[in-house]
Amino acid sequence: MKVADLTGLPDGVPEHFQSQGIEELYPPQAEAVEAGITDGESIVASIPTASGKTFIAELAMLSSVARGGKALYIVPLRALASEKKEEFEEFEQYGVSIGVSTGNYDSDGDWLATKDIIVATSEKVDSLVRNGAKWVDDLSCVVADEVHLVNDAHRGPTLEVTLAKLRRVNPNLQTVALSATVGNADEMADWLDATLVDSSWRPIDLRKGVLYGQALHFDDGTQQELARGKQKETAALVEDTLGDEGSSLVFVNSRRNAEAAAKRLADVTKNHLTDEERSKLREVADEIRDVSDTETSDDLANAVEKGSAFHHAGLASEHRSIVEDVFRDRLVKVISATPTLAAGVNTPSRRVIVRDWRRYDGDVGGMQPLDVLEIHQMFGRAGRPGLDPYGEAVLIAKSHEELQELFDQYVWADPEAVHSKLAAEPALRTHILATVASGFAGTEDELLDFLERTLYATQTDETGRLETVTQRVLDYLERNGFLERDDRLRATGLGHRVSQLYLDPMSAAEIIDGLRAAEDDPTALGLYHLVSRTPDMYQLYLRSGDRERYTEIAYEREPEFLGHMPSEFEDHAFEDWLSALKTARLLEDWASELDEDRITERYAIGPGDIRGKVDTAEWLLNAAERLASELQRSDEESLPSATTTAVREARKRVQYGVEEELLDLAGVRNVGRKRARRLYAAGIESRADLREADKSVVLGALRGRRKTTETILENVGRKDPSLDDVEADAEAKATATKTANEAAGNGGQQSLGDFE
Repeated sequence: MKVADLTGLPDGVPEHFQSQGIEELYPPQAEAVEAGITDGESIVASIPTASGKTFIAELAMLSSVARGGKALYIVPLRALASEKKEEFEEFEQYGVSIGVSTGNYDSDGDWLATKDIIVATSEKVDSLVRNGAKWVDDLSCVVADEVHLVNDAHRGPTLEVTLAKLRRVNPNLQTVALSATVGNADEMADWLDATLVDSSWRPIDLRKGVLYGQALHFDDGTQQELARGKQKETAALVEDTLGDEGSSLVFVNSRRNAEAAAKRLADVTKNHLTDEERSKLREVADEIRDVSDTETSDDLANAVEKGSAFHHAGLASEHRSIVEDVFRDRLVKVISATPTLAAGVNTPSRRVIVRDWRRYDGDVGGMQPLDVLEIHQMFGRAGRPGLDPYGEAVLIAKSHEELQELFDQYVWADPEAVHSKLAAEPALRTHILATVASGFAGTEDELLDFLERTLYATQTDETGRLETVTQRVLDYLERNGFLERDDRLRATGLGHRVSQLYLDPMSAAEIIDGLRAAEDDPTALGLYHLVSRTPDMYQLYLRSGDRERYTEIAYEREPEFLGHMPSEFEDHAFEDWLSALKTARLLEDWASELDEDRITERYAIGPGDIRGKVDTAEWLLNAAERLASELQRSDEESLPSATTTAVREARKRVQYGVEEELLDLAGVRNVGRKRARRLYAAGIESRADLREADKSVVLGALRGRRKTTETILENVGRKDPSLDDVEADAEAKATATKTANEAAGNGGQQSLGDFE
């Protein structure tokens, strides 16, 4: 089928596709058109990575807009939301407006009403529905990218319930689900009342195989000798790929292994760089070092200078974005990554090397093989049209028996079926309250009727399981004051607030009990510990020696805790309490301006982990502040106003990562914690001071950075931010340098990235 034959799209769009060199549709795309994708028909596209899934989504959304409708594109990751928005913005020249929403969970996103195509995560869409976004009623098309992630225990239930709600609100909604090849795509299509487009076609060949010894064994029966010499398997495979001017993705099972592999492989890639590439990579390495003052940042920069990189969740988001960009530009020749990189981010490579096909599973206390679907997702990163003549995906065997095992288990195996994880109580707690609070169900029968629209209901053969779990959840919600039950189900004012704040009701109950237990003004540590022991916070693990250390801290600071501390003899409960304390201490260190490098060393985490904990704590403290206000308004025993004030201050301190005296300054855009401390050291202690201070002093305090200084002066409302003919005050500059050196030298209470 020719692109020129497409109908129902906005004027100019078919010609736009042709100008990009797209003359003819891929077979799966043509099958989707024949199934009615441009006529509003629902489709489940279960096809390999790089086979044109996004183009199918674009046809659905653009044709929907051309008919006067509105489209929603749901992604699993925030990083993907930004990536897809940039892709779709090319259609703005044809009158199609694009919006993206990944921000606060308690907003209604009314500004999105003017957008034709909206990109958001499933969690954000769920929160928009809870908060009554009116434009949701106007949706005519929804695209769910990576829909097989309904199989994920953490994020799957939200995607599943969100799709059920959207289809309930809009009975004629066109639903387009994009998926990797899965074992039960037909079941997914039945659930969504959609036509299945199931294909194994790829635009370029993907050879899959296993390396054992010196020989690469491929699924087409061919073999290739690999000249290894004394090189390790992974290094030899990367070297071989570079010899054919290709790039490699190496998947390993831990962050530490990713960093170690990147360092080793840099010794391979450095010999394949041109002088121009070396020069560009030095600039990229400087950019990486500017992101954060941590050993992780330095290690990444050192590897990137040599054409290698690592990628994992412990990196700051800016780190990951830089690595992805330079890899797509083929400046970095190899990335060593944990499996998270396989979850949809656009990082094409010539060869994918799955070095580790087992990883640690805490539930079983040992190493476990990865799912076939996850391995195939990694395989799918290999080869991209226009970039590679072919793609190769290689596993590594340590024995002849393992060689055959890997072929049977992964190369020739079909991916597993996708199964709903909705029936777990933690998931149902959240979604049942939201379903009642947002008006989707007013009785228990209506609630069960709604749940019957989920994938779980279509898959389960356990009679009565859903009803039993639902009853337990309703009992819990009623017992904690979130729901009222008689002949109707009604969310209380508190229940509505909890739903809008996007909290797990168990987190809300923990926070409410803790706030009520506060006798005096709660301390920052007490509040950080309170939010750290909720189910919505992923706590830090207790490592060797931690139990003794944090037990001592627990007794020293016991009066600060909001709630009863368990006995040491209650092993599980006490361990959880100490894990929450360790997490709270990290937040306290951050809010006390402890240097970022010291924090990563003290807690054995990466800069991305710090930011993740800080963002979660800020969200939970904001929720605590809102809940405190709700309790003060209710007829129940109200909280002292000092409690709400203490929560607000703790939230702001963790938001900016500063002591109390810097809160005003740190809130100025582009200032951040480092610069706020330098300005304060130069005698500039508030926004008002910054607006009136001698420009030479401000420039000196900001270490002579003229463009940054002008931007900050403009942001604080200075009438004339220009620095023409202004020289940096030497004393202020010396003070700023001393402040920075003290922080770097002794971890003194400064210097944690500005995160600008």
